[in-house]
Amino acid sequence: MAMVSALLPCAIMALLLSVLPFPSIAGDPDLLQDICVADLTSGVKVNGFACKTTVTEDDFYFKGLGAAGNTNNTYGSVVTGANVEKVPGLNTLGVSMSRIDYAPGGLNAPHTHPRATEMVFVLQGALDVGFITTGNKLISKTIAAGDVFVFPRGLVHFQKNNGDGPASVISAFNSQFPGTQSLAMTLFGATPPVPNNVLTKAFQVGTKEVEKIKSRLAPKKT
Repeated sequence: MAMVSALLPCAIMALLLSVLPFPSIAGDPDLLQDICVADLTSGVKVNGFACKTTVTEDDFYFKGLGAAGNTNNTYGSVVTGANVEKVPGLNTLGVSMSRIDYAPGGLNAPHTHPRATEMVFVLQGALDVGFITTGNKLISKTIAAGDVFVFPRGLVHFQKNNGDGPASVISAFNSQFPGTQSLAMTLFGATPPVPNNVLTKAFQVGTKEVEKIKSRLAPKKT
């Protein structure tokens, strides 16, 4: 844990480097006022969130990235987001962060961020990471504590912990709300479901295989 604490200032620096200058290529539109704290309860639909009238310092504060998340799940990884939904003051500022924790063998499954480029800074452990270009070329590398790796906006990417101990990263995004689209959940866990005949033809497998995957990814009933 001492290593994590020591590396956090470097993680913040990585965040700043990822979002400073070049507003013309920012993920989100430029802001038109000093602040526009998101009113998450408003029914007004805009490209972003409506501004709320009463603002406090807590609208710009979040302490959820300091501790490791619970990785006891199917993939052995968990993402703790610090986006506009958690920090309303990020509205119109074009930046957000997250922390990702990985159990030994844990995977942040292939996914995309449609609205942002992502930069990860490794706090602890080592990860095999990569993204796939639209030309179907895999760009991959093994990264360790103190390393940085970038995933271009919209491209499919992943991180895998092949070590014997836990791993964690801090991620920076040039969007207040980058969005995450998991390939597996998108295709096999959609509501209503993607037709089986689409998936069997796309993946060249039988209906039984498709139904098996869908059953494993189906939302848990409460």
